[in-house]
Amino acid sequence: MAVDVGQEAPDFELKDTHGATVRLSEFRGSKNVVLVFYPLAFSGVCTGELCALRDEFPEVTREDVELLTVSVDSSFALRTWAERDGFTFGMLSDFWPHGAVAKLYGVFDDDRGIATRGTFVIDKAGVVRWKVVNPVPQARDIAEYQKALAELA
Repeated sequence: MAVDVGQEAPDFELKDTHGATVRLSEFRGSKNVVLVFYPLAFSGVCTGELCALRDEFPEVTREDVELLTVSVDSSFALRTWAERDGFTFGMLSDFWPHGAVAKLYGVFDDDRGIATRGTFVIDKAGVVRWKVVNPVPQARDIAEYQKALAELA
């Protein structure tokens, strides 16, 4: 079942590119979270989207915003990709149990074993305030994330 706007965002914990545990709940009360699910590291559309987040999303430097990206890739693959392309935002591995967090948010494609392109803007209270879910081949519009964050300010 998909998470909807107005619902509390399900808490989770995943490993980042260095093996450290990141919990969604650790940002409660202090940061709005932009949670971005994508299918696979190193793929064309995913690389384009994450490069756009790196280059065209200055909100990631705000004290009250945390960008977390999630895929079913291993932490090792994500670290290699982050180093190659200069990604300094949170990259989390939903590798095992395979796609568990993507399933929790309703953005896991069981037939392909990957996440679809789901983005959730979560406020400081832990409530989903905006979301978009696109099919795997369709990139998302970062301007929409920026608009959703501006409404929370």
